[in-house]
Amino acid sequence: MSLALETSGLDKRFGGIAATSNVGLRIERGARHALIGPNGAGKTTLINLLTGVLRPDAGSVLLEGRDITRLGAHRRVRLGLARTFQINQLFGALTPLETIGLAVSERLGRGHDWWRVAGSKSNVDESIVSTLESFHLTDVMHEPVSKLPYGKQRLLEIALAIASRPRVLLLDEPAAGVPEDERHDILSVVAALPAEVTVLFIEHDMDLVFSFAQRISVMVNGALFAEGTPAEIARDARVKAVYLGEEPVDV
Repeated sequence: MSLALETSGLDKRFGGIAATSNVGLRIERGARHALIGPNGAGKTTLINLLTGVLRPDAGSVLLEGRDITRLGAHRRVRLGLARTFQINQLFGALTPLETIGLAVSERLGRGHDWWRVAGSKSNVDESIVSTLESFHLTDVMHEPVSKLPYGKQRLLEIALAIASRPRVLLLDEPAAGVPEDERHDILSVVAALPAEVTVLFIEHDMDLVFSFAQRISVMVNGALFAEGTPAEIARDARVKAVYLGEEPVDV
């Protein structure tokens, strides 16, 4: 199986704190791969290194075999690497229709006149509406984003990432802060992401992790601590002790 995303010896320090230490991560094409660990383990720092928000102090990042370690975040998006954030990065005054219109127009190289394009080019309109339908957002597509329920905002952020047609999608706690009655939509949308899109996601909700992930990596203190299938991780006494707070047992 070929690799979609790979890191080697990835280090990042903030003063005397090692946020990531010698991280070597291998994500196969089409994978559904979860990254879990205690708060402060370095998970979001790793995502920021993968997406170009941060530069590593040492090590490399490869996207489909291409070294992208020194490329900026926008270059990585154009190469097929997209992400969401723990906290929404949306424009509150725009509607979902305008938000996805902006992303689609930018992908088609028409970002300079996206207001006109979104309203006049039929292929863009169809792409926008199709995306909104897929993410259960057509009923609120004309509402300001700031007025949407939080669950809808999280759906829109995932839709915005997908609208760029990524080959690799990084989701940073997609269900974080979403009320229980809105979580079903998040779970169903994540489960229905295109099979050809490689997904790496951070999540503290173990129900989501174990129902969705095919493989799980565990980070502790900035380093990869364990990796395996969901069944292997569930049985790992070290993971239970370090992450779940349970006493290790003899196995």
